[in-house]
Amino acid sequence: MSLTSTAHSLVLLASEGAEQHGGNHDSLNPYVTGGAALVILLLMLWVTTRLNRDR
Repeated sequence: MSLTSTAHSLVLLASEGAEQHGGNHDSLNPYVTGGAALVILLLMLWVTTRLNRDR
């Protein structure tokens, strides 16, 4: 199986799944997901800067 035929099969499989289930889930709000990702990244940045102080 070549790379192009594998990619084509994956695209067809994804498009069939989107047609059957209507695409996105109702529970996945992009604003909540993005806000949670931002908070997690800022928390990681804060922890990193606290642990990386020059002594």
